[in-house]
Amino acid sequence: MPFTSGYTLSVSPRAATARRRTPRRRTAVVAALAVLVLPALEVLPAGAAAASAATSDSATSDSATSHSAAASDAEVQTAPTVADDFYTPPDPLPDGDDGEVIRWREEPEQLSARNYLVLYHSTNGGGQDIAVSGRVLVPNSPWTGEGPRPIVSDASGTRGLGDSCALSRSLDYRGPTISAMLGKGWAVALSDYEGLGTPGGHAYAVGQSEGRSVIDVVRAATNLPATGLAAGGKVAFSGYSQGGGAALWAGELQPTYAPELDLVGISAGGVPADLRAVARGLDGQLGFGLLLFITYGYNTAYPELDLQSYLNERGLATFEAEQGACVGVTYAHAFQNMRLFTTSDPLDSPAWQARLDENRLGANPPDVPIRLYHGLIDELVAPGQARTLRNEYCAAGADVQWEWHLGEHALAMVTGRPGVVTFLDKRFRDVPFTANC
Repeated sequence: MPFTSGYTLSVSPRAATARRRTPRRRTAVVAALAVLVLPALEVLPAGAAAASAATSDSATSDSATSHSAAASDAEVQTAPTVADDFYTPPDPLPDGDDGEVIRWREEPEQLSARNYLVLYHSTNGGGQDIAVSGRVLVPNSPWTGEGPRPIVSDASGTRGLGDSCALSRSLDYRGPTISAMLGKGWAVALSDYEGLGTPGGHAYAVGQSEGRSVIDVVRAATNLPATGLAAGGKVAFSGYSQGGGAALWAGELQPTYAPELDLVGISAGGVPADLRAVARGLDGQLGFGLLLFITYGYNTAYPELDLQSYLNERGLATFEAEQGACVGVTYAHAFQNMRLFTTSDPLDSPAWQARLDENRLGANPPDVPIRLYHGLIDELVAPGQARTLRNEYCAAGADVQWEWHLGEHALAMVTGRPGVVTFLDKRFRDVPFTANC
């Protein structure tokens, strides 16, 4: 198996549960948590987002206005008085096909690319029509390959639950990856997922919803004439962690949900393919706060699960307090466990397990080249369940390239980035693919 070099950052479970830690052990814990949450602390809070929007509002709106006729029935917003107004969909939501643009505006360039904020139709895990926000970036540099400019739907990793955490508000740690993609001449479409940016709870880690959002932002990109992107061009899905799961869900859903897309490849790292296994690996460990996020997300997607009925007083207070939180809040929950927050563990319930199983990857392997990679000592997303997904895909005849990276969760994201861009470039240029199942 190929390895990518890197240093190891891990914390001994025995040290984690000890009543007292030595200074060296405390330092190791702090360092590990910093790797987990510091990138996310750069996400713009609501106030900063408003300031950014105010700057955008003061810029000329001639470009967006000039495209209003071409945008058909989509509502064009060029100068909202309140930043969050853009993210609030019309009520009632107008009828529209998946990927149809509800509202859009052009904003100042980012990363040497034209920059469009979009609100578009999608379908959630319960089959309901919803509005999802996102961003489309179109580089100023030309595409030098054959056919229309390709589009990468780059699925975001964990950002949190609050609207201020949405990727469309700040690219932050995704910037280097997105910049590398734009530098190749590809357009990049970014979905905020259900409820992250728009009103309502975020359906965190609910693959049936996230996968459709990742697909429909591509449709939105081509449905908006201002972008100049043509339908029928090559498309790829890419993501890491939560985004890796979303990218693969998009791939599993695409043949029936969006057969018109010319999907040519999927790159997915740190994939939470089986949330039951991921949950077992998080309980009582460094990333326990992510397990709380999972329960919140499934409660949003499937209200009949009634998470509140399982929570004790501390759990109810935490649930209410964290609905608007970004991923940095997980720092406070390191090495906690479900017993602290519940009267009984919801993940032991058949109803919860059934919903988690509905969102388990592997049943419909995508029929395109797939690049999977994972940290060998990933402390947040259990490596074993990722290996199981690889084995299931390979057994079903899928074309898979698999890589172990010598590192934990955050480091594998960084070391995996060059391989992502190389893989996608070969897919868009029709370079022969070699699987290593």
